[in-house]
Amino acid sequence: MTEILILSGKGKTGRRVAAQLDARGVPYRPASRSSAQRFDWYDESTWADAVRGTTTAYLAPPVGPTGLAQAGKFVQQADGLRRLVLLSGRGVGSPGRDFAVYDGQLELESVVQASGLEWTIVQPAWFAQGFSEDFLRYDVLAGQIRLSAGNGGEAWIDTDDVGDVMTTALLDESYAGQVLAISGPRVLTMTDIAGELTAATGRPIEYVDLDPETHVAELRAQGLPPEDAEAVRDLFTVIRNHRSEYVSDGVERVLGRPARDFTDWARAAAKTGVW
Repeated sequence: MTEILILSGKGKTGRRVAAQLDARGVPYRPASRSSAQRFDWYDESTWADAVRGTTTAYLAPPVGPTGLAQAGKFVQQADGLRRLVLLSGRGVGSPGRDFAVYDGQLELESVVQASGLEWTIVQPAWFAQGFSEDFLRYDVLAGQIRLSAGNGGEAWIDTDDVGDVMTTALLDESYAGQVLAISGPRVLTMTDIAGELTAATGRPIEYVDLDPETHVAELRAQGLPPEDAEAVRDLFTVIRNHRSEYVSDGVERVLGRPARDFTDWARAAAKTGVW
């Protein structure tokens, strides 16, 4: 078996796919700006070397319209690939998602589907690990989750479940040509999330509902580029508009077990000392 290429191999999902392939003894090649196999979405001269010698790839695209467009260009130029598993977003192409970031995701999905490759597209809900491995961790530590999600809900998913689904899709070609929507087992508002994290950590954590433009300003103040800050705002606007309040059964269909509940995830995360 040739190595499976993992693009963004040090990201939240890429690390988990790598660990699962490692456990199965499947050879893989992580590729990123800091990997032994260098790969940069914005440096097209790195693309051909990353692909050379492999026929299967896992693609986790960068955030924002420009990054999604670059990922589409990569797919069109990826000579030698036969199979591709794409990380996308739940609800891409659905009504109520008329933002540049969703347009970019829909365009990327269309490019993948028209590429002539064997493809699988996995569309997860928001990752629970955003509160422990990403910028929201600092909100939890500060005791205030500051987002523009209003009182809308989302079926937050454990990223370990995402990695398990991705690995299965990479190794089982019966999922070729399928779009797999996956989520956690229940919908939670940000107020619910704050309550869950309060219970898990033993410290008071509140949700502060921001106006969307205030949210952008705070993200910019934290160092996010304008395009990325606006993309995050748009993603949370979908929650704010109550467009994510549903459960997807892809985890159970693919893995034959229920998705992990947020409560169980939060308790386990708290025991690691991350907060």
